Amino acid sequence: MIKLPINIDYKDKVVVITGAGGLICGAMARAFAQSGAKVAALDLNEEAVKKLADELNKEGFVCKGYKANVLDPENLEAVHQAVLNDFGGCDILVNGAGGNNPRATTDNEYQHEAKEGGKSFFDLDASGVDFVFKLNFQGTLLPTQAFAKDMVAKKKGAILNISSMNAYTPLTKIPAYSAAKAGISNFTEWLATHFAGTGIRCNAIAPGFLVSAQNKSLLFNDDGTPTARSQKILNGTPMGRFVDASELLGATLFLCDDNSASAITGVVLPIDCGFASYSGV
Repeated sequence: MIKLPINIDYKDKVVVITGAGGLICGAMARAFAQSGAKVAALDLNEEAVKKLADELNKEGFVCKGYKANVLDPENLEAVHQAVLNDFGGCDILVNGAGGNNPRATTDNEYQHEAKEGGKSFFDLDASGVDFVFKLNFQGTLLPTQAFAKDMVAKKKGAILNISSMNAYTPLTKIPAYSAAKAGISNFTEWLATHFAGTGIRCNAIAPGFLVSAQNKSLLFNDDGTPTARSQKILNGTPMGRFVDASELLGATLFLCDDNSASAITGVVLPIDCGFASYSGV
């Protein structure tokens, strides 16, 4: 059980979440399940979503894990049919699958600091950059094509995309990820306009910097002090701390609720402890 920041009744709503095997979307799956929804947890890591579903079912909630490749239209349609059979048509889609890749990341923040043997801008792997764009952009577009059909048929529904603070101002070292997330913000606005006459709302959240098992070593030294890059982040964050994954849940539950957010569509909401608002001075 997790403590819900707001109480919204999602009883009998079918919520499909991609990337549910990860920290952020796993927490979202729990929040929706505890709010009464039937949760379809999708991830390429089948073991992770099966474990999540087992835990939630044992606690008395409704969740089923599905192995899904967000870059494979045929697989997504097969999963769509499975969800239809298990729960019915999708009411809410959370496009949470995404991420970066080392092949699309530079070792240096600035070109004049590039060192021999390191990976500079000129050494970025084109296939790595392509993968990052596909994972983030097509990994949002393709699941929307698969599951938004149900919402069009119902003449109502909500889509929530996951953008990033990188979409506002790109971070050094990660050009592909920053640009791909900027594309997600733009695509969110496009979808909101495209689906406006169907009763479907589309919004996004832009999480700030979170600490996870994957990035902990990048943010903190062995003695627990912030790394140099981490200290730059904290210095540029008015609240002086990182965002906790649980702090994304209130906005998620709010934006996906047709009653609470009935007139809100095309919005990208920063959840960043003030990072986007600070000029550095």
